[in-house]
Amino acid sequence: MEHPITWADVERARARIAPYLEPSPLRHYAELDAAVGAHVLVKHENHLPTNAFKARNALSFMTALPADQRARGVIAATRGNHGAGLAWAGARLGIPVVICVPLGNNVEKNAAIRGHGAELVESGRDYDEAVEVALRIAAERGLVMAHSTNNADIIAGAATLTAELLNQADGELDAVVVSVGGGSQAVGAVVACAARAPHVAVYGVQASAASAIHDSWHAKQRLTTLSANTFADGLATRSTYDLTWPALRDGLAGFVQVDESELAAAVRLFLRTTHNLAEGAGAAGLAGLQKLNPRLAGQRVAVILSGSNIDAPTLRRIVCGEL
Repeated sequence: MEHPITWADVERARARIAPYLEPSPLRHYAELDAAVGAHVLVKHENHLPTNAFKARNALSFMTALPADQRARGVIAATRGNHGAGLAWAGARLGIPVVICVPLGNNVEKNAAIRGHGAELVESGRDYDEAVEVALRIAAERGLVMAHSTNNADIIAGAATLTAELLNQADGELDAVVVSVGGGSQAVGAVVACAARAPHVAVYGVQASAASAIHDSWHAKQRLTTLSANTFADGLATRSTYDLTWPALRDGLAGFVQVDESELAAAVRLFLRTTHNLAEGAGAAGLAGLQKLNPRLAGQRVAVILSGSNIDAPTLRRIVCGEL
């Protein structure tokens, strides 16, 4: 199986980010078990700074940069959480950050990025076009590109999530169901489980409105889609990515897609059973777990709640049952 990083890379990332991040909680909720029909463990990455696991990725990337690259500054494209993580980490480490978002991006996520002191550039119709903008600016200004997926240090940071989860679960785990946008979280889970818990199956979940990687996995070839119109903006990608595709292709035990109503229902279920707020991408693992029944019925399954940065208008529609 082809992995973009080694377990040693994960261990080095854990050591680099440890001074800045406390472990996130792993919790069990009996009411959630009853609703899903499995023994569910929730990894609360929404309790990290910026309310998402992307803080891990950002710190892993930035703490690995040599001094000259830190001084030049970092640029990235995002729909929100990757950018907020980089902006937060940049503020902690004294590294200038430029973040590119598509036009019409979540205004609350934009405000959070600016609030951490990053420069915000709004351009392009979606994430993939914002990446092109970021690459152009990086070349013009000599900035270091922090791709949300195509970077080994980013993926190693994401893998620290599942490494931590496996330690907390202490062997009491059969599967983990992971959302897939670009794939760093899922590939991190594949790498960590292969190294430390090969009996744990990793399942992927993607929004049916942004299903390029899901469709590619089932077709066993790389495909693209023309659009990625989902309220789960952390999943809104239109293609596969060089570093994550091989590990996803070979490492996932299964891959399901969920529609907008299923994502919204998972947001409501998290809110009712855990009293924690999830955005669409943050609830995708739970939505996927429900879709995977009866395959995972009665098993011990972990899902990741990351992030919780849902905007107020979307939350109102979900709570009112309009999504």
